Amino acid sequence: MAIELVSLPLPASADASKFKDFGREVRGIDPGSLTPEQFEQVKDALYKHDALLFRDVNLTPEQQYALTKAFDPQSESYGHGNNKTEGTKKSILHPDLKTIPRVPQVQLIGNGTVYNHEGLAEAMLKHPSHTTFHKTRVSEEDEAKGVTRFYRWHIDAALYDLSPPKVTTLYGIQVPNGPRQTCRYDDGTGDELEVPLGTTAFVSGRTMFDILPKELKSLAVRSKVRYAPHPYVWMAPSHALPTGLGIENEGLELPLSELPPWEEERRKVLPVVWKNPVTGNLHFEVHPCGAAELLVDPLPEGASKEGALYPDGAHVTDLKEVRELLYKMQRPAIAPSFIYPHDWSEKDLVLFHNRGVLHTVVGAFTKDQVRAFHQCNLAASDDPAGPTEEDVKAYA
Repeated sequence: MAIELVSLPLPASADASKFKDFGREVRGIDPGSLTPEQFEQVKDALYKHDALLFRDVNLTPEQQYALTKAFDPQSESYGHGNNKTEGTKKSILHPDLKTIPRVPQVQLIGNGTVYNHEGLAEAMLKHPSHTTFHKTRVSEEDEAKGVTRFYRWHIDAALYDLSPPKVTTLYGIQVPNGPRQTCRYDDGTGDELEVPLGTTAFVSGRTMFDILPKELKSLAVRSKVRYAPHPYVWMAPSHALPTGLGIENEGLELPLSELPPWEEERRKVLPVVWKNPVTGNLHFEVHPCGAAELLVDPLPEGASKEGALYPDGAHVTDLKEVRELLYKMQRPAIAPSFIYPHDWSEKDLVLFHNRGVLHTVVGAFTKDQVRAFHQCNLAASDDPAGPTEEDVKAYA
């Protein structure tokens, strides 16, 4: 019997034509105890729709870990490395995560103080906010009126040594109520988006690729990103752009000599575009904050050089140039009409294709607004596949 899939409710701001395939609510099954047949249907649906919502779910950390691992049975450790993120105090991720002691692959994230939770006597959680990461911030007066920003658009991945997780699972345990907010881009465009308090916002990497003009599609399919070693430590002194889509060019990144020990061969070099293993679609999947270099292949033999960027290939090492190229390619897809901001309810479980979407937390909470979520993603057993030779010829 086929599982029941229902389209997600889209906000009025969304361009429905860009969400025909994105996002489904799954009804009638328990994600914590799927039969093998049900799991295969869920897996197929996830790769086809990139985000799945289960409502009113009771899910233990053990069940969440098992569900996440089922997408990549050879994966084992938390996507950023078990117990490494919290222990690296220089890492920008350090305040955001608390590990569930008996299931170290599952993290407790949120805001406020949580007591006697899954073996944690007391967990002080800090919701990441643009106020501590962006170069500029919303004024306190505007913040009091409900104005906020995206925090950091990203893929869940260590981006050093470990391969990017295939799937992330997010389970809402305690969700504070509050008025809707206005997410402002503050980049001169006037763009803004009405969002639920503390939403998780998603954009499709497929859409991000599909809407590019020809010359940028060509660049994307021919390019790889080399990420900085220990990128979350490297970027920690830096500030983000007001859109949360990358880092300001201020030269504040930690010098490589001051990073924890690292090896060149463990740095991740990943395609700009990742190929969906079920649909064959191409998804633009770059974590712009951690990107350090671009490696561009030359145009394939016989391709027209007219209007092409780097037709003979390039190794772009100038950080400002790398960031500006990526921003030019990624910014169009975070326009309000392309964003799905999930309106969380307690016991919502969201599975998302971490190799097919980018996401960000949005907004800020007061200290007394307690938010508790379980997050699980696992460092994958392999790196994502890039475009095929035929893909490159088609788009270059």
